[in-house]
Amino acid sequence: MSIGSIKGLSWDNPLRIRSPEELILWVDELGFLPLFENEIPGFSAEEHTYQAGWWSGDPRQDPWLWRQVLAKSHRVAYGKFFNKKAGFISLSYLPAFVNYRRDGYDFDARYEDGLASRRSLKIMELFSGNEESEYGPSLPTFEVKRMAGFGKEGEKNFDGVLTDLEMKLYLVGCDFRQKKNRKGEDYGWFVQALNTPESIWGYGLVTSLYQEDPKVSFQRIFDRVKEKFPDASDAAIRKVCG
Repeated sequence: MSIGSIKGLSWDNPLRIRSPEELILWVDELGFLPLFENEIPGFSAEEHTYQAGWWSGDPRQDPWLWRQVLAKSHRVAYGKFFNKKAGFISLSYLPAFVNYRRDGYDFDARYEDGLASRRSLKIMELFSGNEESEYGPSLPTFEVKRMAGFGKEGEKNFDGVLTDLEMKLYLVGCDFRQKKNRKGEDYGWFVQALNTPESIWGYGLVTSLYQEDPKVSFQRIFDRVKEKFPDASDAAIRKVCG
């Protein structure tokens, strides 16, 4: 994606989101928000931020950098939640997404019932204790890939398996990290770090709607989009949020 393809607003548009704090407040107001334009017009951070600010590297106006701020804040959940693309979920709607996407299953129960792959298990097992890692309890994706045995001579489809775990809300983005050299110094691009939502916000909050029929949880999500974007088609809502 290039700056020219971004559907943002002009600098002087009074409706544009002007800071990470304003973006957090809007996510809280809506309940959840994709990062990029999608099948529902207006339902993205992209369409409400400064068009020329994207990938500018300026933390005052670059929404690509703001996503790091939001992930680190832990005031909202960040990850690939919307049709395998990035976005944010408020803590008030997180239990509904968790219950619907997981179908009421903790990961261990899903695996025991044959509904999760061995490759998913190898990733999730890393988050029960990260003693091997110098990066702490949350792990950057490059470290997850190494520790779970993915790569040229190992397991395949790392990105696909990881995206599936994010879509099911078993993992969320909670920070951004750089690699470390032999001296322990940071270098290179900032990369998303992951953790379980239970580790960040607590099992009680995250699974608080487990007693609810997952279809009812999805209806909460569906109704919220209809309330805020009444012109959105049912098919579009199901594609973006289903």
